[in-house]
Amino acid sequence: MKLTRTWLDLNEIALRETLFHVANGYLGVRACPEEGAPEGVHSIRGAYLNAFYDTYPIQYAEKLHGFPMESETIVNVADVQGVKLFLGGEWFDPCAGTLNSFEQTLDMAAGQYIRHIVWRSPKGRETEITFRRMASFVTKELFTVHVTILPKNWSGDIRIVSGQNGDIRNDGDPNDPRKASEAKHVLRTVESGNNEQHMYMQSETISSGHTVACAVTHTSGDAFSLEFHSNPIENTATLSGRAKKGIESSFVKWCVYTDSRRHPSTLSTAVQLVKSCAETPIETWYDKQRAFLNEFWGASRVILRGQPSLQAGVDYAAYTLLQSAGQDGISSIAAKGLSGEGYEGHYFWDTEIYMLPFFLLTHPQTARKLLEYRYATLEAAKRHARTLGHPTGALYPWRTITGNECSSYFPSGSAQYHINSDIAHAVCTYYFVTGDLEFIRDKGADILVETARLWLDVGHWLDGQYRIDGVTGPDEYTCLVNNNYYTNLSVKYHLQYTLYLCGLLQQVYPELSLEKRYGLSDKEFKEFENISRNVYLPYDETLGIYAQDDSFLSKQKMDLPSMSRECFPLLLHYHPLVFYRQQVCKQADAVLAHFLYEDGIDDAVIRRTYDYYEAITTHDSSLSPCVFSMMAARIGEPEKALSYYMHSIHLDLEDKQGNTEDGIHAANMGGSYMGIVFGFAGLRIRPDGLSLRPCIPHSIDSYAFPLRYRGRRIHLEVTQKTVTLQADGPEPVNMTLYGMVYPVTDQAVSIPLDNHPSV
Repeated sequence: MKLTRTWLDLNEIALRETLFHVANGYLGVRACPEEGAPEGVHSIRGAYLNAFYDTYPIQYAEKLHGFPMESETIVNVADVQGVKLFLGGEWFDPCAGTLNSFEQTLDMAAGQYIRHIVWRSPKGRETEITFRRMASFVTKELFTVHVTILPKNWSGDIRIVSGQNGDIRNDGDPNDPRKASEAKHVLRTVESGNNEQHMYMQSETISSGHTVACAVTHTSGDAFSLEFHSNPIENTATLSGRAKKGIESSFVKWCVYTDSRRHPSTLSTAVQLVKSCAETPIETWYDKQRAFLNEFWGASRVILRGQPSLQAGVDYAAYTLLQSAGQDGISSIAAKGLSGEGYEGHYFWDTEIYMLPFFLLTHPQTARKLLEYRYATLEAAKRHARTLGHPTGALYPWRTITGNECSSYFPSGSAQYHINSDIAHAVCTYYFVTGDLEFIRDKGADILVETARLWLDVGHWLDGQYRIDGVTGPDEYTCLVNNNYYTNLSVKYHLQYTLYLCGLLQQVYPELSLEKRYGLSDKEFKEFENISRNVYLPYDETLGIYAQDDSFLSKQKMDLPSMSRECFPLLLHYHPLVFYRQQVCKQADAVLAHFLYEDGIDDAVIRRTYDYYEAITTHDSSLSPCVFSMMAARIGEPEKALSYYMHSIHLDLEDKQGNTEDGIHAANMGGSYMGIVFGFAGLRIRPDGLSLRPCIPHSIDSYAFPLRYRGRRIHLEVTQKTVTLQADGPEPVNMTLYGMVYPVTDQAVSIPLDNHPSV
């Protein structure tokens, strides 16, 4: 379980800073060179705390009523990565002298990023240097840099300058809507200094007034003496010692971050915690990290045999999801995780549809925490609904950190009302998998009812059907349409499952009044039921497919085959009206609808809909290939599914979108997991249990994975000939396979593989 690069490529510095980042859901640090990037080489130096943000005003030339007044951005916090080595009087610079060996490794079993170098200096001194980093999964505030130095052919003085820099900017690009428009200072240092043991720094966000503290100390045994220097924005510690040929020396840089959203006393907490952490040997921390990850991988690892690159990719996907997921109820999973500043650290509906399923099936306690974040921001969603003119209900924003809408472009932002149903879908599937009705009673039902209530005001009745006008579906190349198929279909299930769970609450908790607890009257209950039965789903009789919306199929098709690849992604090269007026999709829309809500839809319709939209989809969104992969498996084309899956699994590792330097595509990481579990294995989560429809491409020998369902652990393995199911105890768990129900126990059951179940 390692990601490795064995050569130095100056053109990939920023890309590798993303790929090899270390994070733990709270803290993320990009894998920037400790000595600094060479002059003229693109580097994005950054460290981030999940949900730690600043605000800034949104500027409009023409502002209309209800437009957001300000946005939020994740903050690049104090830089503690700096470690400069002076070996025998020569500064270690990989671009000077000779690199006899160079290797970068992300060890996903140990939870460490390791850079190992054998360097011959311009004067011929050869030194073996290892930088080892860890963001602790056990103590989330802790980040360490462990440096070992082995002189190969020389003896002499060693001097190390270790820094803590508060003069930090956020990254930006005025020509890329996926990033902040400008690089800017959003943090100011208010206190900085040192004592004889540690350096400390407290900073404050310029607009929001949040504080963050960072404390740093060093341990090295008796190898080095220590001297500090401080100024108002930077602290340095100088470690000095004597190197002997063939004898290794080392030191550990211990860094702790605390922020005011989670820690009442940021600076004192950081100082106390860094002292406490440094009292335990670093090897003990490594043991704790590995023990944590042993448990994580045991509960979640997908095993693929036959294509090693796929195994490496799906391991990386799962690991980066773990690194990205907030688990404190005030944070979620940013679009770029904690690996970069793309999308400014905002949370999207991607979390619930693409990323939460991984945790739901492997670590449901994390899935609950992600849903608790949505509960914590429900009041903000209600305010957002009022801003958009709805007297009741809640409307979750398109992009946010605290629950406020951060997008200034409403046609592809706030108009995505389907976000309500996406979050509701996650709440419902959480219950279907876990049976945690207490969560539904205490928090989930509030989300379901308030988001469902909004649909009563958004839509209208026409000719006995409920229609929803002026919204945007998942496809951001088609905006402000009437009766987006994905939205309307999701509303049907949103209301249906809300009714189901509210009815269940009444059965299990007879003392609970739906009207008193959630404000759900009998009148609203009946309206939910009526709409769910009669919501309009646009269908084209001639083509035999579901239309993406009322007008989509009547538009001119964009001539995608004749366009140069340099024209993609379209959003960076064309005015939005160009693609709004044509049949072209940025990502899966109707196809995604059939993935999430397939019940009652004929297989032939699903296939025809898939084929039609495949021809006009650019996959400019990283959310798209994994959906087309899963649905190719659904329609009985595992080889096509594999082709899309290969793109998805390598999207960041091979920088297929060209912007991985700004951070990983976290939703695609979720899609890479789903591509096996929901794609090839055909898993579907329903109120009455789990169903499977496995298939397997010819070039894969087998795949296997564990999952959790209703407190039980179930293991599935698919080979070219059989499907094997096994549970963790003698009590049977009913699983539906190809439409047949099998009681699964600790005695493995094997069923012949039907590799084309949908044909």
